[in-house]
Amino acid sequence: MQKSITAVLALVLSGAAPVMLAQGDLAVRDSAPDRYVVQRGDTLWSIATKFLNDQWRWPEIWRMNQEQIRNPHLISPGDVLVLDRSVSPPQLRLGEEQAAAAPPSPGTVKLSPRIYTEPLSAQAIPTISPKAIEPFLTQPLIIEDGGLDRAPRIIAVEENRVNIGQGSVAYVSGFGDADTPFWQVYRAGRPLVDPDTQRTLGFEAVYLGTARVTRSGEPATVEILNSKKEISAGDRLLPAPPPTIPQYVPHAPGAAVNGRIMGLYDALATSVGGRDSIISINKGIRDGLEVGHVLAVYRNVIIHDQKDYLKSRDRSRPIQLPPERYGLVFIFRTFATVSYALVMESSRPVQAGDLIQNP
Repeated sequence: MQKSITAVLALVLSGAAPVMLAQGDLAVRDSAPDRYVVQRGDTLWSIATKFLNDQWRWPEIWRMNQEQIRNPHLISPGDVLVLDRSVSPPQLRLGEEQAAAAPPSPGTVKLSPRIYTEPLSAQAIPTISPKAIEPFLTQPLIIEDGGLDRAPRIIAVEENRVNIGQGSVAYVSGFGDADTPFWQVYRAGRPLVDPDTQRTLGFEAVYLGTARVTRSGEPATVEILNSKKEISAGDRLLPAPPPTIPQYVPHAPGAAVNGRIMGLYDALATSVGGRDSIISINKGIRDGLEVGHVLAVYRNVIIHDQKDYLKSRDRSRPIQLPPERYGLVFIFRTFATVSYALVMESSRPVQAGDLIQNP
């Protein structure tokens, strides 16, 4: 799965830190090890938790510049990561263990710069968990009102069943001269409403599954290859995009961001989520957001004046407290006015209306 979804990072050993708003000094954990051997199943984010208080800032401890971030190389299981505490701030480097025939002295690791050039493989260490993000690299889909109306439509399913799933057959009208063999199945979803302006920024098309054309014609016959939800007559099909290998590394936006969570993907507006949830944000490419941006999640807290509450329990005066930070999110897909993010950390339930700002 890893090789199918993400390009990852080689740990480049020189260069300037990425441009970002002031974040304060880079804090290394007191418990940070002097060396760490990369394990199968690690992610760059999880490795960083062993070294940094703010793990998303790991490009800084590698002294990576913006160009290196955009053109990452690879690290793999078995690589030795060495924390050099002799410089300020401390720097992380790639090291190589000495041959087994000549055991090194305790704590000694031979440092050797390396740049990997082999193609992406299943051995590569991804930035974040592939399982958490792979299903969303080509979805969710943002459309205009009525944007699916002209897409090919399922007009019937086998044996007049109401709902179908993987392995079933459906009949589709509207392919025309299209010779695309693979399609994605969608259903019109809820509107994405900006919590601040109450303006509808788009509509979320709910991803249902994938289909393959087995017989052309009008109607054409398709086989449902996989299904995330039940598929029925009336659902629409769009061409499946080619597989992509996005390159992303966590970094803070270069300008101030003030947004809000519009909701959780494919969930009711009142639903709450947590770590590994997918959220929609009312800021996008036009607002300077890009894949790889890390943002903090805050919640406005309102309490009632204690004195007023004691006098009149039903008319106590509300008091607005400063927003409380409780999590981090990672932007992985952007549209003009909307972005989708993966919740990386959360100490409380994530819900619509919460604030999104620079970390």
